[in-house]
Amino acid sequence: MTLPRRMLVLGLGNRLLGDDAVGPMVLDRLKAAVGTDVGLRFVDGGTVGLALLPLIEDAAALIAVDAARMGATPGAVQVYEGAAMDALLQGRKNNAHEVALADLMGAAALRDALPARRALVAVQADQVHMALGLSAAVQAALPALCDAVLAQARRWQEEVRPILEETHHV
Repeated sequence: MTLPRRMLVLGLGNRLLGDDAVGPMVLDRLKAAVGTDVGLRFVDGGTVGLALLPLIEDAAALIAVDAARMGATPGAVQVYEGAAMDALLQGRKNNAHEVALADLMGAAALRDALPARRALVAVQADQVHMALGLSAAVQAALPALCDAVLAQARRWQEEVRPILEETHHV
């Protein structure tokens, strides 16, 4: 029997660059809060590389978490889903992760393996420079980021549950 594909939660960022560390730090919190046996696969994507392509291609769904420059107040959280995520990644690239994540999404699309369900959970960065720890604004946004990731995952699980029940009599 083949194991069901999991939702991939990909935390992006460099832990040595202040607010850029938010992606991996959200993963740390989520793993501690919900564990790893909830249908979610948590991966610290660091500063992104093509080595992540097989993970993305194999994912039932993708939720990426990253700091971004969205022109919002520092600490503001925004979820970009599907086409909105694609548009953001193809538009203005404000950090190296957006460029690399766009390249990964493009490579997966070329191989006809782009997850149909994909979202970017982003937070407006305040400071991205050599520093350990997050700015106060981004630190305060950690609970909202975790909630946004879990809400997105729950919504997608609810969308696919009736299909699974109908086709697999779960």
